[in-house]
Amino acid sequence: MKSLNLIFANLILSVALISCKKEEKSAEKGKSDSLVSKKEVEQEFHQEWYGIYTGDFATKSTSTQYANGIEEYKKISVKINRITKDSVYGYSVVNGNQRPFRGILNEKTLGLILDEPGSDKSDGRFQLKFKQDSLVGDWIAFNKTSVKSPEKTLKLTRKEFAYNPNFMLSKDTSEDSDYENPVDWNGGKVKKDSYVNDEGKTETYENTFYRSASDNVFKINASKQKLTEKDLKNLRKLDLQIIRNTVFARHGYSFKKETYRQFFENTDWYVPVSNNVDADLTPLEKENVALLARLEKYAEDHYDTFGR
Repeated sequence: MKSLNLIFANLILSVALISCKKEEKSAEKGKSDSLVSKKEVEQEFHQEWYGIYTGDFATKSTSTQYANGIEEYKKISVKINRITKDSVYGYSVVNGNQRPFRGILNEKTLGLILDEPGSDKSDGRFQLKFKQDSLVGDWIAFNKTSVKSPEKTLKLTRKEFAYNPNFMLSKDTSEDSDYENPVDWNGGKVKKDSYVNDEGKTETYENTFYRSASDNVFKINASKQKLTEKDLKNLRKLDLQIIRNTVFARHGYSFKKETYRQFFENTDWYVPVSNNVDADLTPLEKENVALLARLEKYAEDHYDTFGR
């Protein structure tokens, strides 16, 4: 009897093992089918269009806007990360504000409709069109009363971003410019003066003085050389700020402050791609940035009048 019971128990165990194996195979098949299905849904198209497109983000001209003096000119970067059958994914970055978007591609017209989330007052819809290596079109704010310029035009050129520690500001030696060194045109100080005219009357006039940098901003590279207090102790405050922020510009940081944007947006190498690049800084850069920021607190500015 014991032998019969043992045979019966082994039989039940065998059936159970076979059943488990079938269930495992079925589960694996279901998992495999799910992965295939997911892969089909997420199949990507037109990867040749992936990348960063950078350029002008300007007020859409209307007679009303110009009459009211509303005109804005900014730089914007649009990055296309992925294109599937149903969706286009990426993000925009302007003035240090990075916003994701999702939209659709019309393959016949090569047109894009891209919507930002709508959770920020500055969110809106891009209506763009591919033209070779460019994107052109418009942006319209979802809430037209929440932003200064609710309609803008875009003319973007595809640019490759690459970190290069050798990138530096260069002097403006163009014929139409009288200023070789950087000037902060956004932080002027007005000083009133007076004089006595030929008729014996006192006349009052105003001069605006602007912060200016020295030649040191073209020589000191905080991405390549270890800086010391001795190297920096006699520099102007604007010198220290430019040298520090050039580190961030090399990594594609999008500046919120117009003072810094004006210095880098006119260079050939600057491509704003992110609103946070802290993790990308090298150990040397982090050390130099901390030193520069500490010395900025005690440095003084140099103001000049440029007749502007």
